[in-house]
Amino acid sequence: MSLTMQRLHPILFCGLLLLSACARQPDRNTLVMIIESTPANLDPRIGTDAPSERIDMLIFDSLVRRDEHFNLQPSVAVRWEIPDPLTYIFHLRSGVRFHDGRLLTSRDVKWTVDSMLTGTVVSARAGTYKDHLVSVDPPNDSTVIFHLKDSFAGLLWNLADGAFGIVPYGSAVGFNQHPIGSGPFRFVSLQQDNEIILERNADYWDAQRRPHIERVRLAIVPDATTRALELRKGSADIVLTALTPDMVWSMRKDRSLEIEQAPGTIYAYLGFSFRDPLLKDTRVRQAIAYAIDRQPLIEHLWRGEARLAYSILPPQSWAYSDSGMHYDHDVSRARQLLDAAGFRPGPDGMRMHLVMKTSTEESTRLLAATLQQQLRAVGIALDIRTLESATFYSDVTKGAFQLYSLRWIGGNQDPDIFEAVFASSSFPPRRYNRGYYSNPQVDALIAEAASELDQSKRAQIYAQIQQILARDLPYINLWYLDNVLVHTRRVRNLHLSPSGDYDFLTSATLAQ
Repeated sequence: MSLTMQRLHPILFCGLLLLSACARQPDRNTLVMIIESTPANLDPRIGTDAPSERIDMLIFDSLVRRDEHFNLQPSVAVRWEIPDPLTYIFHLRSGVRFHDGRLLTSRDVKWTVDSMLTGTVVSARAGTYKDHLVSVDPPNDSTVIFHLKDSFAGLLWNLADGAFGIVPYGSAVGFNQHPIGSGPFRFVSLQQDNEIILERNADYWDAQRRPHIERVRLAIVPDATTRALELRKGSADIVLTALTPDMVWSMRKDRSLEIEQAPGTIYAYLGFSFRDPLLKDTRVRQAIAYAIDRQPLIEHLWRGEARLAYSILPPQSWAYSDSGMHYDHDVSRARQLLDAAGFRPGPDGMRMHLVMKTSTEESTRLLAATLQQQLRAVGIALDIRTLESATFYSDVTKGAFQLYSLRWIGGNQDPDIFEAVFASSSFPPRRYNRGYYSNPQVDALIAEAASELDQSKRAQIYAQIQQILARDLPYINLWYLDNVLVHTRRVRNLHLSPSGDYDFLTSATLAQ
């Protein structure tokens, strides 16, 4: 069956849209944004899922902030010093207040970290701090000093927005029920599987990020078709990267809606098991890379809402490097590599049989079906094993696969991803090296980069790592998904971030 035939036909989708009810008059002071699921936990020390992190970035401040190239800039910390590799001194901005009126001081920063280290709150983020921190000391209200066990260049990233949010001193278990931050929006309420209400922090210290909209209602709508219908009815204003490409394609014809599309950082890849006797041969992995034709997949599966990837890092990153070793579609080269590896066609024309595990998610299933066709052309029979999401993810995390495809959402924006995913010390369950890739040269370079504080020198080290990974292929780079923002015409002044966060809500305005 062809790729096009397997997908929801656009005409059928358009018919569904015609069933929508009459437009509902929107609240002139409330922007309604649809999200896919309820955040797991709005305590920034605990919530690590995408909805939690993105909403927490609106409610809480961090010590430093990421810019569009993922360089770190001042936030609550107006400046910092590194007198030696084991000491970071942060000088805090004066006059920053929590939403309940309390002043934010160094005592709050210390409590935020210590509450994770001591287990006052159980946090998946605690491991990073436990691995590298000795103590956090507040010599006065406006200064906080981090003492490290070892040189750790990734400390700043772990104190940035999306990874760190400052909570008031004493915040403990249950804080997520009514979180209090110091960010541009304050939390009002959460109804599970229904909505989250945020209100403008009119006294926010950063005038450039002080919101214009009085209120934001984050409506939780799990079904993509319903999300589209709510936009068409006018009962919602915004959906960000949560509609199928077919839906977006159909909605481009709707004059009541506007669509913003910009390069994003969500990274799709194909992963291998290096414990598999067939796939541990580099030539086999390279042959598979040459056999895959990514461009038609981007055009037909994603309707142009993606861009070719050449590294796990997004091109916006200061550490990104294109190694120059690309695997453009080349069936002849793929067959040559398989011949050289000793895999010649059998009586049925097939050289080997592989199994790709996939979830029931539509785009992943269609990807697997297309790869099955493309690999058959070079003599690889690909069997597809479709599993429900929890079972699929469990198998991936345990390394129980030959091939699989997943996406990195946010975690690939900092070069610390190389240690988490490709270091020999990061085999499951400790970290995310699920394919059990191991290269001593890569391990040495990762360690060197982690202890190097000069960013230009770190970038050179990471360029070497990316060059080796392009040769070894623990992952086949597929594409980066674009951020696609569909919104009603009453919403103005939206500025998309490459990371796909919700910061555009701070600049958005509503036309009356």
